[in-house]
Amino acid sequence: MENNKINNEPATEEKKSSKWKSLVKKFGIGGIIFFTVKGIITSTLIYFLGKNFWTVISDYVTGIFD
Repeated sequence: MENNKINNEPATEEKKSSKWKSLVKKFGIGGIIFFTVKGIITSTLIYFLGKNFWTVISDYVTGIFD
């Protein structure tokens, strides 16, 4: 039983690295960097726009009726 556990541990490491290898093959290093930066920018925009959303909408509606 101990031998089975020792043999199974490298297999899990190979599965993790193969996932990364498949992503690198699919998108390339530049693609992974692009999607990471895109995700950070999108998250930042959603945070700040959501934070001020009601303020912007109320100012816009007030401006229409004035």
